[in-house]
Amino acid sequence: MKTRSLNLEQMLMLSVGFTISLLMLRIIISGHLFYIFYAWNIFLAAIPFLISRKLYRRQSFGLVAILWLMCWLLFLPNAPYIVTDIFHFRERSPIPLWVDLILVTSAAWNGLILGIVSLLQVDDFLNRFMNTFKANLVILCSLFLSAFGVYIGRFLRFNSWDVITNPDDLVRSVGYRVIYPQDNLRTWGFTLLCGVMLWVFYYTIKKLRSPSKANFAVG
Repeated sequence: MKTRSLNLEQMLMLSVGFTISLLMLRIIISGHLFYIFYAWNIFLAAIPFLISRKLYRRQSFGLVAILWLMCWLLFLPNAPYIVTDIFHFRERSPIPLWVDLILVTSAAWNGLILGIVSLLQVDDFLNRFMNTFKANLVILCSLFLSAFGVYIGRFLRFNSWDVITNPDDLVRSVGYRVIYPQDNLRTWGFTLLCGVMLWVFYYTIKKLRSPSKANFAVG
């Protein structure tokens, strides 16, 4: 079990390291800092993963665990959010288009896999303290709330920390879309489709994991 755990962590570090190394090489060759935002976004994507790792190690479910879960859910959208950075993808000389394609794709993969492994660890944690139906319901809600969070981040330009630094504008924006869904079809269309996509990705990985019951804990 220990070897599997270390191998998973090493592979995640290797995956992230590949993207960051390619990014640094691009900056050196081009002399421009475009795509530097990937370094920050990958860091944000790693936060829910680090929180879920801490949760996985907990041996009790109480107030502290609930607070960690809330923090985890708050930062979880940062992981799949990286997929939407594909909006920035276009040819920029002198870097060949295919180099940037690999950079953008690998960054999106890192966001998705960090998020999925994080969800799997939280799923394992929840299943120790509640029945499978309740645990699955929490995960399902987390997926669609995460999709909504991606929309808020990409199109409304809010960040996770706006919950503390700018709560009034955040509540107004979210409340308007909840109260008047008919006037915000793009919001709910994106949330639904993105949520379904995340659900498919998550449960595909979970099914691949199931036969061997591989451990997704790390460290």
